[in-house]
Amino acid sequence: MPSCAAQRPILDWYDSSARDLPWRRPEVGAWAVLVSEVMLQQTPVARVLPVYRAWMRRWPAPAALAAESPGQAIRGWGRLGYPRRALRLHEAAVAIEQRHDGRVPSSVDDLRRLPGVGEYTAAAVAAFAFGQRTVVLDTNVRRVLSRLLVGVEHPPARLSRAERLLAGSVLPESPSISARWNVAVMELGAVICTASAPRCDRCPVSSLCAWRLAGYPAANEERRHSQTYAGTDRECRGRILSALRESDLPVPIAVVDATWDDAVQLERALASLVSDGLVVRASCGTFALP
Repeated sequence: MPSCAAQRPILDWYDSSARDLPWRRPEVGAWAVLVSEVMLQQTPVARVLPVYRAWMRRWPAPAALAAESPGQAIRGWGRLGYPRRALRLHEAAVAIEQRHDGRVPSSVDDLRRLPGVGEYTAAAVAAFAFGQRTVVLDTNVRRVLSRLLVGVEHPPARLSRAERLLAGSVLPESPSISARWNVAVMELGAVICTASAPRCDRCPVSSLCAWRLAGYPAANEERRHSQTYAGTDRECRGRILSALRESDLPVPIAVVDATWDDAVQLERALASLVSDGLVVRASCGTFALP
């Protein structure tokens, strides 16, 4: 069965070729793993590394972050993107302090109850921080398993029960090995079996890959393209947050207005930031981080 035959080559490849990333080192704790997993959502490793290092120096434990205001978490997040993740991490730190005596919980159910922690993040923290046997399915893992086992270039947009069952069927029985398998397949998808330019000549399981053996059939459905950033509400929101991060005091509306030319779009973006809890209205028509 190809799935079983693939385990040893992928694990061996990971042992010799894995990137040295700080959250993978054996001495790091569960908080570091949780922070890294939240930061890595929809964000490349190269952008995450400097923010992660600065974050962990400032807030090496949940208690340190929980003692700060949410606005400080947003400042620490910088230009990493999707700043609501910073708020959720702050809320998670508070919850860990209040409910779990300052320790990141180890059970998937308790992890899922933390603010901002979904199915994937809970499974990843349980596996990578606590060595548990969980099915960890991020975009990279799904793509590798889709190509290797199913012969399809890209997995469907929505994660299905069939995908979960397939991933579970190839998961090693040993919890410690299963955790390493999860990160190994993830790494393979990140650096070898990439979305647009797979390096099949360097893949440790190319001879077993159903997609390669079928002649690399193209995906039947048109792939979704990422939204451009320039000129979008996301860029406008980022400009507003940048202006607020640069000041420790509430910022006058005139400063906010100067960040964007389109007044209607600016008003919409500002309102969405307030609604998301990323910006608060202060006194006398000024705005600030929470």
